[in-house]
Amino acid sequence: MTAVLLGSAVLLLAALWAGLVRVAIGPSTSDRMSAAQLMGTTSVCILLLVARALDRPALIDVALVFGLLAAVAVVAFTRYGGELDKESNR
Repeated sequence: MTAVLLGSAVLLLAALWAGLVRVAIGPSTSDRMSAAQLMGTTSVCILLLVARALDRPALIDVALVFGLLAAVAVVAFTRYGGELDKESNR
């Protein structure tokens, strides 16, 4: 079971790399923020899988903090991100 969980975490790392590429070359600010959200969600999933595989309950707390930070980032982006898109289109 541990091998399956760690294997799944490795596959999710590929999605994390894809998100990193999108953040680097995203054509707009919205694309970059969506990719950053994908990376945040993926990192939470990876931490939860590793916590279960290695029997480390402290990693679950870290994953919860990452999830809360991702939610705050979405709120900040929706509040101020529209202004960034307007400036980049000028």
